[in-house]
Amino acid sequence: MQILPNLNGGGVERGTLEVARYLVEQGCESVVISAGGRMVSQLEAEGSRHVPWDLGKKSLLTLRHVHPLRRWLQREKPDIVHLRSRLPAWIAWLAWRKLPQAQRPGLVTTVHGLYSVSPYSAIMTRGERVIAVSETIRHYIAANYPKTDMNLVRLVYRGIDPQDFPFGYQPDDQWLSQWRQQFPQLAGKKIITLPGRLTRLKGHHNFIDLISALKRDNRQIHGLIVGGEDPKRRQYARDLRARIDTEGLAADISFTGDRKDIRDIYAVSDVVLSLSTKPESFGRTSLEALAMGVPVVGYDHGGVGEILAALYPQGRMPLGDQEALLGCVKAVLGGEAKPAGNDRFYKEDMVAKTLAIYRELRP
Repeated sequence: MQILPNLNGGGVERGTLEVARYLVEQGCESVVISAGGRMVSQLEAEGSRHVPWDLGKKSLLTLRHVHPLRRWLQREKPDIVHLRSRLPAWIAWLAWRKLPQAQRPGLVTTVHGLYSVSPYSAIMTRGERVIAVSETIRHYIAANYPKTDMNLVRLVYRGIDPQDFPFGYQPDDQWLSQWRQQFPQLAGKKIITLPGRLTRLKGHHNFIDLISALKRDNRQIHGLIVGGEDPKRRQYARDLRARIDTEGLAADISFTGDRKDIRDIYAVSDVVLSLSTKPESFGRTSLEALAMGVPVVGYDHGGVGEILAALYPQGRMPLGDQEALLGCVKAVLGGEAKPAGNDRFYKEDMVAKTLAIYRELRP
């Protein structure tokens, strides 16, 4: 049984569905508790049962679910409860700890992010097994939650399916035709892509600085900012566009908005960037592009630094070092060796290791 706030999309939700599908394939019963969302239909189509229960609403009233959830656990008798988000984890833990010990399911938590360090966040380290999604997360747990028994922490990298992001992939003619009609300004240009939602942490201003520097060097380049606007930060998006206009870069940087065809965009990109100023727990977008053989240049911290160290070490740049970033991007555009693909971060490994952890608690 996996518990999370909702199934509206995102990395945590995608991982939940991947594990759920694998459990069904292995002959297990898979149940997911959430408030619902657009991914429920896929979850159920792949053989899991969804229980609509909003345990992630940030309100003191959510505590009223503790007793009903305890009774529900006693009735359902799951072997494993896997907690993936802080508020639902608190509700489930409060329900779980008052069960008679013989009736308690195995308790697993996954630390998906570099949460603010607090007693509230500490709940994600209270599982009988604690999954860290990268070495960055494992070090974060050890450094910030010294009461955690690190012998119970298991490193399980996130991963991707090679069929989703195949090495050497090229878009079909129909997609290319539509793309050229939509973005004719890219014709004959080297394409530099920054994926990610329009939030301050994604490094958009550093990206603008880079494109400006490349233009001064008479490079035939075009920058793509691929990602939707955060509804709560629309002023930030307006500020970015205003700066681009003010600096005369409107013909050199395009906003694509949120896209479902990110694989095709990677394929037509000459280099993909990861410029987050805050370390990421894993860095899935960097892995996706590298798996396809597309060079990625990014700041050497967090999960992105780990992925680059493993798959494309020449793409690692010191955090905030614009001169090094510029030099590396120039080298890539000039023919620097491309990545050889992904040879270790696989979805199949992730789901198999997760089930193995469940079986540590309930053989």
